[in-house]
Amino acid sequence: MADQLPTERELELLKVLWGRGEATVRDVCAEMNEAGASLAYTTVLTLLQIMEEKGLVTHRQVGRAYVYAATRERDRTFRQLARGFLGRVFDGSLEEYVRGVLDAQPISVAQLDRLAEMVDAKRREAQRQDTEPPQHPRGG
Repeated sequence: MADQLPTERELELLKVLWGRGEATVRDVCAEMNEAGASLAYTTVLTLLQIMEEKGLVTHRQVGRAYVYAATRERDRTFRQLARGFLGRVFDGSLEEYVRGVLDAQPISVAQLDRLAEMVDAKRREAQRQDTEPPQHPRGG
């Protein structure tokens, strides 16, 4: 199945699975409810089954329980979600996106320093790519 992005609720379940590595429906339900979600066991089970159909999770059976695990890496999913949000909300404008994030809440000097380090690392990466000769396929 094609890369499908999780819904907001599915993302919450994925975060539980990423944090635990794998979990039973009961474990996921308990953690979600501890966080204030107020979900029934059958609701969590249905969501996980839908997520499995979408290719977001997989399961294995241990005794009578199904143990679920995410099929995709957290960082990859977050990058896909960020790219989609950037396109839908900011029409692809990275500058407006960053300005919106920076203006949305107070930010500490330490956070700004970490962001500056990330920008500097990306700048060095872009400069390396700009100076590398283009790769040509062999043959001809």
